[in-house]
Amino acid sequence: MTIIRQICESDVHSFRDALDSVSRERMFLAMLEAPPLESVRQFVLSSVTFGRPHFVATEGDEIVGWCDIIPGDPETGRTHLGRLGMGVRKDHRGRKIGQRLAEAAVEKARAVGLEKIELEVYSSNNPAIGLYRKLGFEEEGRKKHGRLVDGKYDDIVLMALYLRKPADGACVPMEK
Repeated sequence: MTIIRQICESDVHSFRDALDSVSRERMFLAMLEAPPLESVRQFVLSSVTFGRPHFVATEGDEIVGWCDIIPGDPETGRTHLGRLGMGVRKDHRGRKIGQRLAEAAVEKARAVGLEKIELEVYSSNNPAIGLYRKLGFEEEGRKKHGRLVDGKYDDIVLMALYLRKPADGACVPMEK
């Protein structure tokens, strides 16, 4: 049975293993292997401490997938935005685990007041693009040949989901 729940401190090792497993497929994530354990520990502790949307799918003691939404930095004026990242171990795909994770993370992002969720996905990752569209994400742009791994180029598709759209005319023009 797969359980979807908020990440906790004791998940660090299993989360890193899942992250490394998906990274080493060299097809889905920006990284090609997981960061060092201490970096992952700091990332997880930050999610726990600040109550960020960071969910894991577990089967027994093993994390088989995750979805996190990291809010923007206050120093950049992007605190209203969140950046989504997710992955599911290869042998657990096709069971709607990713959908359940993303739905939980989006709901928590809405509850904590985020207005927009952004993500980047490789154009060759049709299952993920389909999932994001099903959840209401729309394409906002594309970085042509944005990735080159193992001699293969891939476009990076920029997608976003508005949790609360700004009112028309919300931008105020600068005075001359």
